[in-house]
Amino acid sequence: MPPPVSSQKSTTDEPQIMATKSSTLLPFIKRLSLPNWFKIVNRKNVSKDFLAGLTGAVVVLPQGVAFSAIAGLPPQYGLYTAMVPPIVAALFGSSFHLISGPTTAISIVVFSTLAPLVAPGSPEFVAMAITLAFLVGFFQLAMGLARMGGVINFVSHSVVVGFTCGAAILIATSQLKHLFGLELPRGAAFLHTWITLFKSFMDINPYVLTVGLITLLSSIIIRRFWPFLPNMLLGMVAGSLLAAWFGVEEHNIALVGEIPAGLPPISMPDLSFYMIRELSSGALAIALLGLVEAVSIARSVSLQSGQRIKGSREFVGQGLANITGSFFSAYPSSGSFTRTGVNYKAGAQTPLAAVFAAFFLVVIILLVAPYAAYLPMAAMAGVILQVAYNLIDVKHIRKIIKSTTPGTAVMTVTFLSTLFLELEFAIYVGVMLSLSLYLNRTSQPKVVSIVPDPNSPWRRFVTDKSLQECPQLKIVRIDGSLYFGSVGHVETLLRKIREKEPERKNLLIVGSGVNFIDLAGAEMLRHESDQRRKLGGNLFLFDIKDQVCQMFQRSGIIDRIGQDHVFQSKRFAVKTILREYHDKKQCDVCLHKVFLECNKHQEPKVKNRDELEEDWKKILLE
Repeated sequence: MPPPVSSQKSTTDEPQIMATKSSTLLPFIKRLSLPNWFKIVNRKNVSKDFLAGLTGAVVVLPQGVAFSAIAGLPPQYGLYTAMVPPIVAALFGSSFHLISGPTTAISIVVFSTLAPLVAPGSPEFVAMAITLAFLVGFFQLAMGLARMGGVINFVSHSVVVGFTCGAAILIATSQLKHLFGLELPRGAAFLHTWITLFKSFMDINPYVLTVGLITLLSSIIIRRFWPFLPNMLLGMVAGSLLAAWFGVEEHNIALVGEIPAGLPPISMPDLSFYMIRELSSGALAIALLGLVEAVSIARSVSLQSGQRIKGSREFVGQGLANITGSFFSAYPSSGSFTRTGVNYKAGAQTPLAAVFAAFFLVVIILLVAPYAAYLPMAAMAGVILQVAYNLIDVKHIRKIIKSTTPGTAVMTVTFLSTLFLELEFAIYVGVMLSLSLYLNRTSQPKVVSIVPDPNSPWRRFVTDKSLQECPQLKIVRIDGSLYFGSVGHVETLLRKIREKEPERKNLLIVGSGVNFIDLAGAEMLRHESDQRRKLGGNLFLFDIKDQVCQMFQRSGIIDRIGQDHVFQSKRFAVKTILREYHDKKQCDVCLHKVFLECNKHQEPKVKNRDELEEDWKKILLE
């Protein structure tokens, strides 16, 4: 008696199913694995990474406190974000030098996302910032596992420049109350804050303003003459000493307060339906902005280091960093241009430099955290003003304005949207505008009239309008892909050519500029061929790329246009058209002699086209 069918399947199909599942998951597992950079670690590299990590820890200390203030969080959370996320991002990313952690742009978007929901600095605000980090990491990791690294290429540099410039002004605006010692509404709109500032101008505290300005000037002078020193840290020390000399209580100089000394506490993101619904839009915007920052910085440093950067791998690294950081009291993080540049210039060789930087930051916090209680808010504002000024990329702003009008428009719209709209919406506006301009550009390929150059021995095709065209043959070159978005534009141009030059019944299209064609594009060429035939002429194609020919074959359009109407040899194409499709009587009386073959059109025909192609190959070989 044969065994039951179910038992047979259990012994044969189950291993196959398990093998299929494992093979399906294998690519994702590989993308989550650590990159193979441990092979280059040696004693010499470790010593350089050790020193670079120490330098990075000193740099991130004042930045972490300043960025947390921008994000509306207590100062320790900026330092927590500079501990665990940089380690994870360095270990799982592709860049050897990228340093992640709290950044200016991310901090301002975090504040703008959460401030309308809860009071900044409150426990609820902190809890939402931690949940936001998890959601940001989830979006980034999903895009990394899906190999969507190329999506960053659609976020143009003009969007980033416009956004960072607007964010810099918003950051500076948010610190005015601390710089002048005024009571301004927190989280108010950009214009409302400035209007309130002018109304309260007579209430400025001169002692607070002096502390802030001295901090700012000290930091700038140290950076100018002693760039190897931690200018922000020393600037805050100068401001703190001046405030102590003035008298903090006597002149109402507000202080930051004591920072808890210790490791970041364990936290748990709130993944309730309400929280996900409220934060998803902002999380997606922060995820895109963070990826743009990280990948752009990694690529800019790789131009100097010569290292190859993988966009999708960086997505995975940033995603895991934010997800992991959300369990260690970190808010959303990304790549930092300042700390990455310092890390590279300090001689970092491997991602271990980021690990050492996080370790030294913990040690430094344990030693200096109690002294933060004496740090004036005005001194912090002075440092943040310097950070905001450094965000304004004047060099690239000038370059964009001089080089491209669409880029200038994208930058300007993004900049104004950043100032007057919600920040996450400003990012979407910039991205959508960039995509719209790109699609508009690709949807309008150029159809250029070309003619043989009589001064060229081979009569190469040129775009000189002063040269004579053949009275019976129109030659054009299409510069751009033929897809559903561009066929309407190209079809209109070809129709205008038919109507404007009806005597030229034959049309030769040079397809060297057509990199892609879809079914709509193939149908458009078929329609043009039919229209030419109605006029008593023909459509011919020359220099068509392989992928375009394959589309013609798959769609069957080649049979409608004609297999013998598609050429890869210019000499063969011209000879065939003149011999078989031109009016010989008109050629006899034509005085232009546009082609070399015009003088030979009455010669006996060659036996077949294959022999002509063989002759042409021999000429090329010679």
